[in-house]
Amino acid sequence: MPDAYHETFENGPGGWYAWDSNYAGDKPLEIVDGSAVSRSPWWIDYNHAPPGAGYMHLLFMLDTLGRPTERKIEIAGHNNFVRQGHSTNFVDAELTFRLKGELVLHDAQLVLLCQGVHDGLCSGWLLTGQPITVTDDWTESTLNTRLDSDQWTSLDSRHDRTECYGTRPLETVLSDVNTNILLVLFPLDIAPMGPLDGDPHRLRPDVDYPIWRHRLPEGYVAMDEARISFS
Repeated sequence: MPDAYHETFENGPGGWYAWDSNYAGDKPLEIVDGSAVSRSPWWIDYNHAPPGAGYMHLLFMLDTLGRPTERKIEIAGHNNFVRQGHSTNFVDAELTFRLKGELVLHDAQLVLLCQGVHDGLCSGWLLTGQPITVTDDWTESTLNTRLDSDQWTSLDSRHDRTECYGTRPLETVLSDVNTNILLVLFPLDIAPMGPLDGDPHRLRPDVDYPIWRHRLPEGYVAMDEARISFS
């Protein structure tokens, strides 16, 4: 099993993809001059609304296991991570992303998310202790996925998604990240446009009620290299 993953996007997305802002599901990333580009507006992921960790935007996604469907290959190309047989054990891994872009963050941060299905639930952990800084020049950011609970935030689940999402121990998930890794913007400032009857977290923002979108992150992020060294 190879101990290092390297994607340059010179031959396409290599399995990386984005999520459609109109709730239509996964969509292709823009490929521009050998880089993958994610651009706002982004979908509001409400699956982890309070009492979960909160809302987020999904900018870059890479499946880590499984046979891709024809649709996924059409959207994301051949997944080089899976085809090359890389490990799903991310304990003490080192992940490096070469990025540039322009972001208006509104107090959100760009962070790594690792997800795995264990005992029937998808459990996601955000590496909130190591946020990634994006500048208008190409810059490398290196993250270390240590088993340090102070570095991580569990996504958990909103009130009506507990049959799909929940919290499993950090060590369990990092030892087998068998679903995907993502770069996400978290947390989001979800502000209803006008009064609501009831708890907004029991509803879906931008679906069940309008929101002030100017309070959400805007901009773009380009990635032209992703590297993972496994322990």
